[in-house]
Amino acid sequence: MGPALRSQTLLVISVHVLLTASCPSKRMTLTAVCQAGYNQLRQLRSVVRSLSVHATKTLVQAFISCRLDYCNLLLYGINDGLLRRLQSVQNAAARLVTGAGRRDHITPVLRRLHWLPVRQRVVFKVAGLVHQSLNGVAPAYIPHRRLPSTV
Repeated sequence: MGPALRSQTLLVISVHVLLTASCPSKRMTLTAVCQAGYNQLRQLRSVVRSLSVHATKTLVQAFISCRLDYCNLLLYGINDGLLRRLQSVQNAAARLVTGAGRRDHITPVLRRLHWLPVRQRVVFKVAGLVHQSLNGVAPAYIPHRRLPSTV
């Protein structure tokens, strides 16, 4: 892929993200992500029975990081009702890995898997990008500007 095509691809991805971010109905976007997540978990359920616990955890964790972390910076500051829908997908994935029941408390399950809840994943990603930006190692698409310190 040449540099011109690569920059056009990045532009298209950036425009898609901007359109999704400015879309008045984030609910529709999150609904699509949740539906796709549940469908993928349903497909994984039949495969998981023939895998080891470690392989199952790796497979589902790859799914979680791909599906829930995609453009999750746009979720910063989103209301709890919409974020709860994504959290329910993560909870279903955790139950699939551990075999926990639907009525079992999910917080200890997430801790045992070392998974942050969705809201904390978003905050962690924002904090990581701020840290990278302040240290001059941020990705090229993030402006390298220092904000005035209020200290």
